Amino acid sequence: MIRPVLAAIAAAALATAALAELAPGDVAPDFTARASLAGQEFDFSLNEALKKGPVVLYFYPKAFTDGCTLEAHEFAEATPQFEALGATVIGISADPIETLNKFSVEACRNKFAVASDADQNVMKAFDAVLEMKPELSDRTSYVIAPDGKIIYVYTDLDFSRHVANTLDAVKAWKASNP
Repeated sequence: MIRPVLAAIAAAALATAALAELAPGDVAPDFTARASLAGQEFDFSLNEALKKGPVVLYFYPKAFTDGCTLEAHEFAEATPQFEALGATVIGISADPIETLNKFSVEACRNKFAVASDADQNVMKAFDAVLEMKPELSDRTSYVIAPDGKIIYVYTDLDFSRHVANTLDAVKAWKASNP
């Protein structure tokens, strides 16, 4: 009797995990959000950014927390490499834009923009809600090709592989789309 119960629990866990993010090949939901780059606010449009090349869209739980700050530092250091490949990097969290104005300067080092998803519509559209704290986004990174299709997804609360993995995905895309 225990084995069927365990099997049902495992199946439910796998089904939940499968719904945790959009998959490669899915069309990324278009969105516009208030963003900040170097402390200057603007409206970021995914559709407009995709006209320039692939987009690395990474969700992070909360500005100025240890992992999120370290991840932003790594993305800032890698931004020239992403730009050389024609890619745009944008971070997104549920933080208010006033907080992100500071975060874009201090943590992002004026290198890439961060957007506010205070109403949580974008993280819900991308299935990037942190299950244990649904008011926050999970740490999920997407690489979206210029045609709007997702080509890479990575979810892990440990920030340490997000930059390297998304950079590798952009390099692979670029190699097959010179």
